[in-house]
Amino acid sequence: MADDLQSRKQDIDLSKEEQAAAAERQPANARVLHEAVRRSGDEELDRPAWSLVWSGLAGGIAISASLLGQALLESRLPDTSWRPLVASLGYTLGFLIVIHGRLQLFTESTLTAVLPVATHPSLRHLGRLARLWTLVLAFNLLGTLLIAAATHLALIGSAEQHQAMLAVSRKLLEHDWLATLKLGIPAGFLIAAVPWVLPTARGQSFWIVLTLTYFIGLGGFAHVVAGSCEAWLLALGGETTMAHAAFGLILPALIGNVIGGTGLFALLAHAQVHNEL
Repeated sequence: MADDLQSRKQDIDLSKEEQAAAAERQPANARVLHEAVRRSGDEELDRPAWSLVWSGLAGGIAISASLLGQALLESRLPDTSWRPLVASLGYTLGFLIVIHGRLQLFTESTLTAVLPVATHPSLRHLGRLARLWTLVLAFNLLGTLLIAAATHLALIGSAEQHQAMLAVSRKLLEHDWLATLKLGIPAGFLIAAVPWVLPTARGQSFWIVLTLTYFIGLGGFAHVVAGSCEAWLLALGGETTMAHAAFGLILPALIGNVIGGTGLFALLAHAQVHNEL
């Protein structure tokens, strides 16, 4: 008890400057963090359609760097048990560009865009969410398709790099529809964690994005946008059909990502503060 009183006395005796410094170092509580992410999501929901289109297209193009990065590392490493530990660093490349470049990525919006709807549910907010999800996902996928087509036609990269990207992409064919969906759930959860954690990153955002996306690559989890570049590349190379790429590889990853990002992370993040709002 005496120690408690002494501690409070020390708090009271802090100067204004010291109190401000202490407040800066105190982690934000869950309500503050929820509101920061909700406001960010509300801003995204209000963006003009053409802004979402171009940002979504750019996001799809940029995320394709994840396939390239992983392929380049895998093709230059010996076939050993530790190769995935290093090659998975390449998978983080596209996510670092997209997230730090503030480009639209569908799986991030499974958290940020959902919190405004969960906080103030209404048909209007659901319509705003559907608009954002539709535009961003469609143009994310168009962006990855453009990169896959340019790679297939040898408009970018070398023949050696194309083969390395195909070798990485073939791993998608090892999983059936249900397995891909299950692999999409942890990917959706981990990506939804990025915008939740970043407001408290305190200058460590690079390492947060690197770490969370590294484990998506290492775990072989299914990310709908990054994985779509692989799926399109396989289809264009004749190793599967466009229908199977869209409905057998991309669709189950999409469902899994939504379950993990919205059904698990977003709703749980909202539920913990719902009674305090």
